Amino acid sequence: MSKHHPPKLADADLSKRLAKHEYFSQLAEFQAQLTLIQQAFLFHGIKGVLVFEGWDAAGKGGTIRRISQALDPRSFKVWPIGAPRNYYLNRHYLLRFWERLPPDGAISAFDRSWYGRVLVERLEKFTPEERWRAAYREISDFERMLVDDGTRLVKLFFHISPEEQMKRFSERLRNPLKRWKLTYEDFRNRERWADAEVAVEEMLSRTSTETAPWYVIPANNKKYARIKAMRAIVDVFSKDMDLNPQHLDQRTLDAASQALELDRALIDGLRARTE
Repeated sequence: MSKHHPPKLADADLSKRLAKHEYFSQLAEFQAQLTLIQQAFLFHGIKGVLVFEGWDAAGKGGTIRRISQALDPRSFKVWPIGAPRNYYLNRHYLLRFWERLPPDGAISAFDRSWYGRVLVERLEKFTPEERWRAAYREISDFERMLVDDGTRLVKLFFHISPEEQMKRFSERLRNPLKRWKLTYEDFRNRERWADAEVAVEEMLSRTSTETAPWYVIPANNKKYARIKAMRAIVDVFSKDMDLNPQHLDQRTLDAASQALELDRALIDGLRARTE
């Protein structure tokens, strides 16, 4: 097995773009795949976890929305992660994430995640250095336990340039329907871009493993980023997975045969698939 090489921000080609017609064609294809994956997860009891990290305005939310369109909300949950409330401040930082992990058959998406420990908490000095540095090992152990328990894990970092971020801030300011997304913290965080870049690079280097690799998504073009992210998710979630529609059991078919006016050949054909 080849040695895993953690990605770097510089590896992401921010010039990548996707034409509108290609985007909508691939979007429909990947959404259809996600629907099949969710059905297979439910049937086989597989769990999935998605981690979305990235710069402010990098397109995490837009990608999550396109994924949500394909999935039944009864077994797909999005967790927007902000500052912890006092209950969690007095406990281990991983507790609130343990509590939000999916049950068998379900998928959970974290919009921001446990990586706040080595990003926000590091940059804002909310946590002593020896504790956030210990988090590299703690997080890798945590993710290894998830994967060993049968959870499929995909970690995505959405990377944009500072110039593109400013364009998106301006768009949010001008658009009344997007203005709610813009906060003082967005501009404050920009002043720490260089420091944040160092923290991100170290995070990628220390926590991208064979078991739980990072995917850096070039996101200057939103359409390209969404498709790139969805392709990574589909690849990991569908690996060695039978995505064919699951067969009905004989008891259900017996009930359907009695209750519904169906072509006999249809029922017989479905019966044959269960044998």
